[in-house]
Parts: sequence; structure tokens; C-alpha cells
Amino acid sequence: VQLQASGGGLVQTGGSLRLSCAASGRTFSNYHMAWFRQAPGKEREFVAYISRFGGTLYGDSVKGRFTISRENAKNTVYLEMSGLNPVDTAVYYCAGSSAGLSNNVRSWDYWGQGTLVTVSS
Repeated sequence: VQLQASGGGLVQTGGSLRLSCAASGRTFSNYHMAWFRQAPGKEREFVAYISRFGGTLYGDSVKGRFTISRENAKNTVYLEMSGLNPVDTAVYYCAGSSAGLSNNVRSWDYWGQGTLVTVSS
């Protein structure tokens, strides 16, 4: 499956942003989907996943502020982000998996190109 992330940009502290990830090439509904992020000089960090059945899990740093959802009819997964602060600044990557489901980056087989989110103070 090919993944294309979009929606990143510059936002002020406390602001909101919605990221989208469009999938193509395979049956989207068969895939678990996730968002990870990577800040400069840091390892890639788990943000959230949504299983192909709709179950979700969030990283501790975004719990209560971010919401992951999917729209199978549009082959798209979303990440609604609110209460943004500068520590959320990173390149955000969407990922897909046909089998593994975990917060470990190694469980995910397919990756989008990333979209940059910058939160100004």
C-alpha cells in the first residue's frame, strides 16, 4: 500500500491541526493504520494507531489532545491535533500494517513520506 500524508504546517501554541493520510494500492480496510512522529535529533515516536476494527491506542504524550480516525470509504486516516505546543514539533509519518499492531515502529510495514508540523511559541 502507498501512503501520502498531508496537512502539516505552522501553528501557534494552543492551536489545532488535522493531518490526513491517503492510501492507495491495496484494500485499505484490511490495514491497521498509525501515526508516528520524529523530532530533529530524536528517534521516531509512536503517536497513535487505529486497528482495522476501529480500536485505538495513543501515546502518553498526546493522550487527550490528539484523535485518530479512519474513513475506509475514502481510504484515509486522520489525526486531529489540538492543544499543540512546541514539543509537538516534528515530522509526522503515517504507517500501515497488514498484521502487526503495536506502538513499536518495527511492527509497521508501510510508511508515508511525512508531513512537517511546526508549533511556534
